[in-house]
Amino acid sequence: MRRSRFTEEQIIGILKEQEAGAKTAHVCRKHGISDATFYKYKARYGGMDVSDARKLKALEDENAKLKKLLAEAMLDNAILKDVASKKMVTPDVKRNAVHVCAQHGVSQRRACEVLSVDRSSMRYSSVRPDDASIREAMKTVASERRRFGYRRIHVMLDRQVIVMNLKKLRRLYREEKLTVRKRGGRKRALGTRRPLALPSRPGERWSLDFVSDAFTDGRRFRILAVVDDFTRECLCLVADTFLSGVRLVRELDSLIARRGKPRTIVSDNGMEMTSMAILKWCQETKVDWHYIAPGKPMQNGFVESFNGSFRDECLNETLFSSLAQARAAITEWKEDCDKNRPHSSLGNITPSEFAMKMAMEKWAA
Repeated sequence: MRRSRFTEEQIIGILKEQEAGAKTAHVCRKHGISDATFYKYKARYGGMDVSDARKLKALEDENAKLKKLLAEAMLDNAILKDVASKKMVTPDVKRNAVHVCAQHGVSQRRACEVLSVDRSSMRYSSVRPDDASIREAMKTVASERRRFGYRRIHVMLDRQVIVMNLKKLRRLYREEKLTVRKRGGRKRALGTRRPLALPSRPGERWSLDFVSDAFTDGRRFRILAVVDDFTRECLCLVADTFLSGVRLVRELDSLIARRGKPRTIVSDNGMEMTSMAILKWCQETKVDWHYIAPGKPMQNGFVESFNGSFRDECLNETLFSSLAQARAAITEWKEDCDKNRPHSSLGNITPSEFAMKMAMEKWAA
């Protein structure tokens, strides 16, 4: 609205002239205003003196300011509600939120102030390389080994002579949304934890356990897993629908013929391990068979850790329709695990490489 060219004092002076006896038409002609404007002034300021007019003006100005502040607060509230569903953490998300606020007709400065975003970040253009080749190589490894995290992917890329800082790889890994989803909750050990005495040479101690799975038609089958506790090699994975103590003895004899006799074998208290066939075999071969405490699988940690990786990377990733298919897939995974899969406790080298390293050190000594 156009402001009046008369101040409050001048308007009241005009009204006083008319009240003093001057004709309305004469007063309007004298001051160059219309009759409508005069009566508008009279409706607004009639009966007031100068101090009252000043108070009214101050109240109107204050009311206008309050209305403006209320409108701004309502607009800020609408902006915040519009972006409240978004979690603003990264600079990209914050920049997008500021652009969304432009739909409300506010300036960039105002949007940054409401959202607590630094205006300098709105004009920043990244000079960081996109690392397209590294991202592609990382996604290739992740697609081939779907249960590998960023640490093992880093080892696999290092083998391909793609050298990169682990923290940078972790950032790219998260940007590509390759994070592996954990299956199930964390298993907590019961009772006290007593660390096993570590073996000092290959073949000194084996760990043994059974893993079960099912075919697509619902039939169950079991896998016998034997692990060398020193080299972390998987010595055998025997799959069948039924594995008795006698069959276990036969597989151990075959394994000893290829790898030599261990000093100790560690297992749980399953009925196959406590059968008469196993007890008789231990007496004949003089192998010390150590049974862990009941309900304490953490005392057989080497093979339990192996079983977790075996189930996560092989059994849970494959549908088995027959025993022959299961044996072929399990054998293929065993070879890959021993020869290609990096093992963190061995310094991210494979069990086969570690066994060869130990053999060379023994030969050199």
